[in-house]
Amino acid sequence: MIRRETRSGAAWLASQPAEVQEEFLNDLSEGALLALPYLFEFWALDHQMAPEGDWRTWVIMGGRGAGKTRAGAEWVRCQVEGARPMDAGLARRVALVGETVDQAREVMVFGDSGILACSPPDRRPVWNAGRKRLLWPNGAVAQVFSAHDPDSLRGPQFDAAWVDELAKWNKPRDAWDMLQFALRLGDNPRQVVTTTPRNLAVLKEILHSASTVVTQAPTEANRANLAASFLAEVRARYEGSRLGRQELDGELLEDTEGTLWPGAVFDRCRHQGDMPDFSRVVVAVDPPVTGHEGSDECGIVVVGAVLDGDMADWHAVVLADRSVQGHTPLGWARAAVDAAREFDADSLVAEVNQGGDLVEAVVRQVDALVPYRAVRASRGKLARAEPVAALYEQGRISHVAGLTDLEDQMGQMSNRGYQGKGSPDRVDALVWAITELMLVGAGRAGPPKIRTLM
Repeated sequence: MIRRETRSGAAWLASQPAEVQEEFLNDLSEGALLALPYLFEFWALDHQMAPEGDWRTWVIMGGRGAGKTRAGAEWVRCQVEGARPMDAGLARRVALVGETVDQAREVMVFGDSGILACSPPDRRPVWNAGRKRLLWPNGAVAQVFSAHDPDSLRGPQFDAAWVDELAKWNKPRDAWDMLQFALRLGDNPRQVVTTTPRNLAVLKEILHSASTVVTQAPTEANRANLAASFLAEVRARYEGSRLGRQELDGELLEDTEGTLWPGAVFDRCRHQGDMPDFSRVVVAVDPPVTGHEGSDECGIVVVGAVLDGDMADWHAVVLADRSVQGHTPLGWARAAVDAAREFDADSLVAEVNQGGDLVEAVVRQVDALVPYRAVRASRGKLARAEPVAALYEQGRISHVAGLTDLEDQMGQMSNRGYQGKGSPDRVDALVWAITELMLVGAGRAGPPKIRTLM
């Protein structure tokens, strides 16, 4: 997998003083000025430029509105157009494959960033509705196909293809396989895939292929062409959620096999509305064995719980992840005590398997009066995590936005143990906090405090 970064001419020009911009435009001939809007290499963003080198598939993954469609349309232009309107290009037969024929036509052909909108008048193809194809002045042809009908790709053959929103396809495996058999003309048949990523097996296989190159960009990369109100609204609504990371940041979020916390859990458990009056708030700490730059993280997680009524009605909210790395013992102790003060915590709970009494000693150096309770693990991490994961399945735990690092680590805790790198210190702290509040320590709850958590 290769990623390539470039700097467009437009980006360079935009960064220059007004006099330099004016001089540049004044030096262009009339023909050059007329051609400038159609010189995509000049205007393209980094992720929209086709990578160099020997590749068969170029995947453009990006957030909504990141400019994927424009990049796909311009790549098709680059393949079919020659130096002059009637000259042959690199490709003569192109497949345009969308989720449905209607979507392919409306987005890939007639869309605001589609092929017709991007083409200069002397090279603009003509749409033949009856045969569902575009015909260029030089004889090149692009035919539209629906991923709902993979068998329609049996028989035709192509030297280039543009695949749009593969992650949305109803029959992604069948349609992709049929396209690969059809992509067999010319010396170097190629295809571009423009998609918002989803945890799809065929997409992951494509990304991991040695013949695939990838460019990636968030929605904000194309902010100059998007409404500011749109960006503000979607970021306010989805910032920090897995859906936001997928649809806005263009990240491929994969679930670890056998994970205790599948990705869908985090979208379901997003806390909405005002904070309740918590019966208890706990800061849980999972200290590292050592305290230097290369140490594991010190997990520090804040959780509040409402413990009114029957146990089945109890609910907890994960309020913050204040984990730190590379701190001395005194450094992480300060971070933990600061979190306890910030959230008016009833208790600071710390695992002491590694540090014993020294853990409390270092915490007391920061605040001698902080309510403190030591806990010691008698079971493995997986055994401790499973009952907490069950509470998530029951819908009794919710998360505030912005807990990305914690959620990533949770997603790598599987029924075979932790599958990530290092130690799951954030997860350990979370498990200690929820265990203390919801499973073993709830009896210590008194009347709810009046807190002003926003």
